[in-house]
Amino acid sequence: MEYQITHTTEYEYNSSVSLCHNLAKLLIRNTANQVCKGTKIEITPRPDILQEYDDYFGNKVMYFAIQKEHRRLAVTVKSRVQKLTGHTVAQDIVASTPWERVKLQVLEPGEENFDARQFISETAITAANADITAYAAQSFTPGRPILEAAKDLMQRIYTDFEFNPRFTTVATPLAEVMKHRKGVCQDFAHLAIACIRAMGLPVRYVSGYLETVAPMGKPKLTGVDASHAWFAVYVPGAGWMDFDPTNNLIPDLRHITIGWGRDYSDITPLKGVILSSGHHQLRVLVDVKRLD
Repeated sequence: MEYQITHTTEYEYNSSVSLCHNLAKLLIRNTANQVCKGTKIEITPRPDILQEYDDYFGNKVMYFAIQKEHRRLAVTVKSRVQKLTGHTVAQDIVASTPWERVKLQVLEPGEENFDARQFISETAITAANADITAYAAQSFTPGRPILEAAKDLMQRIYTDFEFNPRFTTVATPLAEVMKHRKGVCQDFAHLAIACIRAMGLPVRYVSGYLETVAPMGKPKLTGVDASHAWFAVYVPGAGWMDFDPTNNLIPDLRHITIGWGRDYSDITPLKGVILSSGHHQLRVLVDVKRLD
């Protein structure tokens, strides 16, 4: 299955910006389940400096700087991605492994699980309080297989929490999300991560896109999709397995991965610094189009 993803970010400034430095993490990486077959980048105004590199986690990063006055910034990234079937026999073999056993395996000396160990410690965004830890313990009961526990946590977040884009911002503490049981995909991914790390297990934040489907009998509108987020649990011998708590889904061919990190701050789509004195308006348009 192939997709064309178009992601446009536009800033309108109330006063002129004389200098801006930006980091964009919008270039889709290759994984075992997908291949990025081409990317086209359009930046207006044309940047004076443009560089690409891989960050610590292997995500593709685009740095650009505009050193002339401008009142508008537009960044459009068009990508063509081929999705592949992701299930492996190894996942079936480890499906019955208790989560306590996974916790011990990951900490065993050696290089096999070295990379996964960096995803065990909490971050400022994914810190767990007593309520979050107690919520996690309801899924991670003694002796329960890790994949069964992770799936149960995913389903409980989907059932217990309300999707409400007006309740949170990127700065809303996770404790508030837990208290009011409201949030968006980013919040639900962070909550799951906080729960799983509270159990001493490695888990990472995944940023990407999800193909949406138009209502029966109606055409799909252009630009109405959005960035998406979910979490992935690590199991020695099988690797990383994804879970989408916002939709109560095991991510499949409709989920396109941009990259991953410890939390949102490691894979923020676009961030930067500007030299200006006014406010700005932000507009983001995403279109995920199936090609076959």
